[in-house]
Amino acid sequence: MSGNSTISTARKLDIERLRSEFPILQTTVYGKPLVYLDNAATTQKPASVIKVMNDYYTEYNSNIHRGVHYLSQKATAEYEIVRKKVQNFINAKHLHEVIFTRGTTESINLVASCFGRKFLKEGDSVMITAMEHHSNIVPWQMACEEHGAKLKVIPINDKGELLMDEFEQLLDETVKLISVTYVSNTLGTVNPVKKIIEAAHKQGVAVLVDAAQAIQHIPVDVQELDADFVAFSGHKMYGPTGVGILYGKEEWLNQMPPYQGGGDMIKTVTFEKTTYNDLPLKFEAGTPSIAEGMGLGAAIDYMEHLGVHNIAEAEGQLFSYAIDALQEIDEIRFIGEATERAASISFLVGKAHPFDVGEILDKYGIAVRTGHHCTEPIMNFFGIPGTVRASLSFYNTTEEIDKLVTAVKKAVTMLS
Repeated sequence: MSGNSTISTARKLDIERLRSEFPILQTTVYGKPLVYLDNAATTQKPASVIKVMNDYYTEYNSNIHRGVHYLSQKATAEYEIVRKKVQNFINAKHLHEVIFTRGTTESINLVASCFGRKFLKEGDSVMITAMEHHSNIVPWQMACEEHGAKLKVIPINDKGELLMDEFEQLLDETVKLISVTYVSNTLGTVNPVKKIIEAAHKQGVAVLVDAAQAIQHIPVDVQELDADFVAFSGHKMYGPTGVGILYGKEEWLNQMPPYQGGGDMIKTVTFEKTTYNDLPLKFEAGTPSIAEGMGLGAAIDYMEHLGVHNIAEAEGQLFSYAIDALQEIDEIRFIGEATERAASISFLVGKAHPFDVGEILDKYGIAVRTGHHCTEPIMNFFGIPGTVRASLSFYNTTEEIDKLVTAVKKAVTMLS
């Protein structure tokens, strides 16, 4: 398959020009141009994101909120502008429904802890799916253990799709919350979250959507989804590490107790009693990742400038190209072949261990992820030790896919 094949949306986005805006994409690995196909783990950062963070540290570095001096006032104003950007980006109804966290993991832990303390009791249950990341399994196990609740799991089929008939049977009066990934980080499966939310709400059940692998690929409109909670991370959407978002409907956030105690989340403190702050500060104890917050705002600006629909179209066409190209390798076995998939491809090559394949690809300058991808239950379901995962972004090219295919073929020869 030729790397000269044109992709209409890629031309519309002018991929070569956009690639020049990502400094790391100009680097070499072992003397070869970097082919970065590990975007599901973290995306690379455009120069505009790096600049905004550098500007904060060099021009107005200061702690936010309560400071009366110029630097603090400016930092606070810029930080709160980012909250407004997030609100607009995900179409939240209220600004105070946007909570800054350290990332998806903390967002999920926050809900598991606070929702659990308020609403879970012995005999209740929480429902997740068989394809969840560990960060959407372990916090719920902990909450269930603490409150005497049960964890229910929606099973999947061999294609990596949810068994919706089983879901309907599991959804009974004991279920208090469903936590489901929008897009599987391992299988690439795009789950029918809107259908799950609609079914849950008919029974008064809250739903948390883990959008860590969706936010960078497809438009996420929280009001259109009618999700009760949505979690995502900055570093998977061309922003920095250490910052993420929890969206929560006002009525749920107001009922839940605070997650942590400290500065900003209080109105008054005495040794006898503390009065908690209003939303969103109620859930934002301590000094946040301020520079990273600024970077998140710049990343949202960047994605909106490109157009999320344009990103989705470009990645969709590149994904189809990659699947067709990889299928030419006789020894390849795809793990996860759902009808609706995003831009992650997990595969095995013959009997070769994925770690060995990944090491060979690395020597050709190709960065992929190998292992269980923090989804050990998926690996157990398929009876495999792990996979090789190539995850795509709009800035990847058909030429890079061709290099991946060539390198995998060489790995087959070396490991056979």
